[in-house]
Amino acid sequence: MRSYRRRYEEIVRQNLTGPPDAAIVTEADLTPLPPLIQTYLRNVGAVGRPHVHSFRAVFEGTFRNGLKGSKMPFRSEQVNTFDPPTRAFLMNGRAYGLPAEGLHLFQGGRATMQIRMARLFQVVDAHGPRMDQSETVTLFNDLCLFAPAALIRMRQVRWEEDGAQSVKAAFPLVDHTIQARLVFLPDGDLADFVSPDRFLSQDGKTYESYPWSTPVHAYAEHDGRRIPSLAEAVWHTPEGAFPYGRFQLVEIQYNPKVT
Repeated sequence: MRSYRRRYEEIVRQNLTGPPDAAIVTEADLTPLPPLIQTYLRNVGAVGRPHVHSFRAVFEGTFRNGLKGSKMPFRSEQVNTFDPPTRAFLMNGRAYGLPAEGLHLFQGGRATMQIRMARLFQVVDAHGPRMDQSETVTLFNDLCLFAPAALIRMRQVRWEEDGAQSVKAAFPLVDHTIQARLVFLPDGDLADFVSPDRFLSQDGKTYESYPWSTPVHAYAEHDGRRIPSLAEAVWHTPEGAFPYGRFQLVEIQYNPKVT
């Protein structure tokens, strides 16, 4: 059976095709963006540093599959690129006493999610339009939390001011345009990202639609930038909020070199 790790590394090599330009973000680059986004980019240290075209990140935390699954500790790594938009996410953990691994791939507007137990038994193989839409939300979430400087060059995003402390965004990509609301603290830091357009699927066959959010709990400096370092992933069901994932950023590298 083909290794998830090998497939992950193949996608990374295909998409990190070469060094990007070394242009520096200036105050003038922020002008087309809403004032709240401008303040956020200043807070995270985007101005005076290179534009962001990609990142490689490592996370640790806890995760549960579905609303009733048990929590499992995990370690994940991922690479995102934004021209073209791609995402490769590899997770390893333990569930029911067995090693579990998951692979999310997103490129060309198409997404797959696979989960395997004990490296032998595939328990989830998700794909199709609802998975494509869900991963479009995830890609935009990654962009806003972990690579906000890349928002400068995402000219396709349609912004709408939404009161004193939030903005709405419409992010079109291939067949889907997803909606999100970014909520900010009075000092301009991003506090939450909320979207109605992500689907919950435990098995890759059945899908449920709930609002999804990623409240930010801490910031830290990584690779010379101050960015969210601890966040949760939450489904908002009719019975109430259900936090299913807690993600601690271990390390991140911007515009990594091809290896």
